[in-house]
Amino acid sequence: MRKRILIALLATAFIGVFAQAEFDPVKSFIKGRTDKEIATDYKVGEEITFTIQADFAGQEAPKDCFIHWKRSGDDQKVETGKVPASTDPIIIKTSLDKPGFVRVEAYLRDKDGKMIHKPGIRGEGNKVFFDGGAGVEIEKLQGLPEPEDFDAFWAKQRERLAQVPLKPELTPMPSDNPKVKIFAVSIPCPGPNNRPTTGFLTIPVDAKPKSLPANAHFHGYGTHIQRAPRNGATNAIHFNVNAHGYDLNKDDQYYKDFFESIRSNGHSYGFDPKQNENPENAYFNGMALRLMRAFEFLKSLPEWDGKTLCSHGGSQGGLQSVWAGALEPQLTQMNPGIPWCADLGGKTVGRLAGGWNIPYVKGVDYYDCVNMAKRIPATCFVNITRASLGDYCCPPSGVAMIYNNVKGPKRIWWVQGSTHGFIPPKPNQDFVFESK
Repeated sequence: MRKRILIALLATAFIGVFAQAEFDPVKSFIKGRTDKEIATDYKVGEEITFTIQADFAGQEAPKDCFIHWKRSGDDQKVETGKVPASTDPIIIKTSLDKPGFVRVEAYLRDKDGKMIHKPGIRGEGNKVFFDGGAGVEIEKLQGLPEPEDFDAFWAKQRERLAQVPLKPELTPMPSDNPKVKIFAVSIPCPGPNNRPTTGFLTIPVDAKPKSLPANAHFHGYGTHIQRAPRNGATNAIHFNVNAHGYDLNKDDQYYKDFFESIRSNGHSYGFDPKQNENPENAYFNGMALRLMRAFEFLKSLPEWDGKTLCSHGGSQGGLQSVWAGALEPQLTQMNPGIPWCADLGGKTVGRLAGGWNIPYVKGVDYYDCVNMAKRIPATCFVNITRASLGDYCCPPSGVAMIYNNVKGPKRIWWVQGSTHGFIPPKPNQDFVFESK
């Protein structure tokens, strides 16, 4: 009897130890950095050293797992490798023979090559991975030649906008803050399908004439439904503008039908190359015109101070924020984060681009952030709130070109190991460039 009890106790203890040693990927990360603190400070042909290292938060490395790594770059060269999972550093040495970026990825995978995911975590951060890179003489990067009639095209779009009177409709909405008024706004606008500029405005109740700065906010790519806020700032005007010009405060079926209607030839909005061949037929045409109208509206408000006018947005909203700098001459500050659609033609000359990249045709050159950045006046401060060295939805080469083309005061925050939707936990290799 005592033997049986002893065996049972030993078995229970063994199971307990095994359970305690079970690997938890949620706590784990793969970190990476370059041998230079400024990861974009390399010269053509100079050796670049990456140190990649797993952090399992004190746990033993998972058995029968491997770290798979890949080196790619704007030179189209690819190297791969894999090593047994451990906390030992992985050293990758490389270089680039022209200005551009090198990309290094590393993922924790099981013995069958399947990615190790983090249960309960959504988005890009649900993997144990590193995705980052290094830049080589990035100050020399430029996009493809722009259309010769670029400025004439946008002068024509201004003429189209001027032909439609600025007649905003403001519908009061409930506010949880007695000091803030909220309105649903609809403003007639030209463009494909002639959809209006729509969005929600918040403004302090007691605002005096010419007393407040004004801000326009733009959204990331998607078919989400914009709903009215319940509060707002008490010291500024904010206009939150949707990209599509749909009617506000409708039922779900209206939005389901609307989002289906903006697909084109089987493509999600903005991605149809046939539609984009003619820049006036492009989905972006209506978005840009609605953006220009949004700023006309803000400047017409008697409470605007006539001085401070800002744009904000990330990804597609970052694209629109860059457009604002080029298309709104009175803009004083633009704040694009991870701006989309920069250097759209870069892949035709070998630069890396990810899957979420619009098929290149000449018509999209009129909307490319790289070309727009050249038109931002020196009176506008450009604050690129994030540029990610592992983001190939918005490749770092294109974001660097935006920064290069800005003539006035500017700032950019580069983040190592950051992808489009993921910023790694501190400590990060990050750095700021600023020019006044």
